[in-house]
Amino acid sequence: MAQVSQDVVKKLDEGFAKLQGAADCNSLLKKHFTKTVLSSNKWKKTKLGATLLDCVQSGVENLDSGVGVYAPDAEAYTLFADLFNPIIEEYHNGFKATDKQPDMDLGEKNIADLADLDPENKFIVSTRVRCGRSLVGYPFNPCLTELNYKNMETRMKGILEGLADPDLKGTYYPLTGMGKDVQDKLIADHFLFKEGDRFLSAANANRFWPTGRGIFHNEKKSFLVWVNEEDHLRIISMQPGGHVGQVLERLIKGLKLIAEKAPFARHPRLGWLTFCPTNLGTTVRASVHIKLPKSSANKEWFEKVCKEMKLQIRGIHGEHSESEAGTYDISNKQRLGLTEYEAVRQMYDGVKKLIELEKAAA
Repeated sequence: MAQVSQDVVKKLDEGFAKLQGAADCNSLLKKHFTKTVLSSNKWKKTKLGATLLDCVQSGVENLDSGVGVYAPDAEAYTLFADLFNPIIEEYHNGFKATDKQPDMDLGEKNIADLADLDPENKFIVSTRVRCGRSLVGYPFNPCLTELNYKNMETRMKGILEGLADPDLKGTYYPLTGMGKDVQDKLIADHFLFKEGDRFLSAANANRFWPTGRGIFHNEKKSFLVWVNEEDHLRIISMQPGGHVGQVLERLIKGLKLIAEKAPFARHPRLGWLTFCPTNLGTTVRASVHIKLPKSSANKEWFEKVCKEMKLQIRGIHGEHSESEAGTYDISNKQRLGLTEYEAVRQMYDGVKKLIELEKAAA
């Protein structure tokens, strides 16, 4: 096996010193990237050639990261376990190194329990449930070759354009060579993902852009698949209003049809594998865009309430964005150590409570 270069080791030593010396850095990487972790892992390399530097470089470059680590390939989670495990445990509600992700339960039998959260359309603008998937046999972004990207896209285009279900069938739009009119239309629909932000860029996730990247959406624009954005696949179901059950049902249908044709990478302990450890396990992020101007007026209290209910708050333009006029993106925070249905239910029950608090604040 190829040795880790002196240059990589030097960068790791410098990165460690930079993190520990940054008083304003509060990332999970800084907390768990100890001297022991550094010394026992800096000479290790995965079979695909990924080093500890590939895992930590984004968090070293971006000191305002919340987490700060990415897995360059599936093996990294095992080889560099003494860095990943404590970060995973802290982020995912105490999921220990001895814990195991439960078997998949998407919640088909429970759809009827997820009634419309906002039948009068007073609070919820839209609902979205998404999951990530990695294809078996391919590493994650930092280790993918240009040919990998092209081959994966060709394969997924064939699968997605072969969806015959009237609720799912649609068109695949490759980012390479995309015309201005198509681009403008997809941007207007908030479908077009841009080149990854500085956090992903520092993790080497943007190489060969836009090669091998693209978007599929159905005719109703309620079922989307992103190909090779942050993960190999992001499968998304969404619609206006608060009918979580309908959104989940569509996601399950699409996910199952894709899974029949493409085997996905699953770890015996960590569940479905993803590039970022925050998405491991179920990979499910169920969210609503919701208007809560009154209850969110006291920001500190609002954040405390959401934290107690294991909800994550984002601005309406996604991670690292601000709220607009009291409208937030609210989702389940935990994705590991619970089933897919339980992850959706975490968001559902929390948002139900937030609507009650908003009504009470009137």
